[in-house]
Amino acid sequence: MAKRFKVAMPDEFERFFDAAEAGRYDEMKAIYTSLRQQRESGADTNWYGPWWRTIIETQGAADAAHEWPAQKLLDYGNAVLSSLKPGMIYAGGTDPGCFIPTLLNETSDGQRHVVLTQNALADNSYLDYLRFLYGDQIKTLTEQDSQHAFQEYITDAQKRWQHDQDFPAEPKQVRPGEDIRVGENNKTQVSGQVAVMAINEKLFQILMQNNPGMSFAMEESFPFASTFANATPLGPIMELGVQNDTDRLTAERAAQSVDYWRTTAQQLLSDPETPEGSDPRKAYSKMLSAQAGLFLANHYEAEAEAAFRIANEICPTSPEAVFRFVNLLVEQQRPQEAAQLVENALGAAPDNQQFASLLEQLRRMKPK
Repeated sequence: MAKRFKVAMPDEFERFFDAAEAGRYDEMKAIYTSLRQQRESGADTNWYGPWWRTIIETQGAADAAHEWPAQKLLDYGNAVLSSLKPGMIYAGGTDPGCFIPTLLNETSDGQRHVVLTQNALADNSYLDYLRFLYGDQIKTLTEQDSQHAFQEYITDAQKRWQHDQDFPAEPKQVRPGEDIRVGENNKTQVSGQVAVMAINEKLFQILMQNNPGMSFAMEESFPFASTFANATPLGPIMELGVQNDTDRLTAERAAQSVDYWRTTAQQLLSDPETPEGSDPRKAYSKMLSAQAGLFLANHYEAEAEAAFRIANEICPTSPEAVFRFVNLLVEQQRPQEAAQLVENALGAAPDNQQFASLLEQLRRMKPK
């Protein structure tokens, strides 16, 4: 990559990879932390072009190998990769969902898939990285695609912000956590995770449109609601853009997925290598919560509730499993059940202030 982009690698990068190759985990972690702090402070930004992603993915893979039991890491990564159809493009979301399949994709004897993350598409340097890796396999995103997605989001955000100013009595259109500011000359500025992920979602849509003959799968960190209409479970992950009736999500397929997760949960709960609060349990619970959200978006409420219950059994303190299940129960006018769910979560994580605050809110509700 350095040769392609005609840059000289900083000494710190060389030392990082030397430590990684030698298995000196603590040293490579310290170098990575220092480099990341410099990047976030804005210093020496010329260091952090498309090649920066190689640092991130190397550290991410090393972290997983350091923190996960070896067999559990292999089981998780193989569960994802073995679910993929031939030629399928895979987008990871969480750290394990991205870095573990990336590691095994590069080191196993099986088919090499296009592996990317849903979280960095709004970063032009990451798009350069994808073009370097996969430009001969897929039609990647361009800087023009990025500008188009950003402007489209800004226009929509400004419209929704103006609605809330003009009609304060109507339901808010600006989303929770969405920081939209309109200044002089009607210039709109956006910031925060919600805005960035909205742009990432638009770019992911463009990527799918750019590659109409290819299939896509995702392990979700942040829901891309625009993909739910044509999505279906694919082992522990989700297939996107399903067009044929055979693979479409139905009540039967949702029920089969719930059965798959019951079996997975039994294995996790009985395995001494995956105690409560362990990284594998957190990762699987997050995956299952994403599928439960997919069921709910497609009006399979019973299957969604069953999936949320299993996700909470796997990891009672998973924020996604708790908050998303609570939302479902509250919408169904079942605040007492929601409160019991949060009490269980607090029992496992008594210092979690978000759970404590949520429990107070639920106790003030009365069933209708």
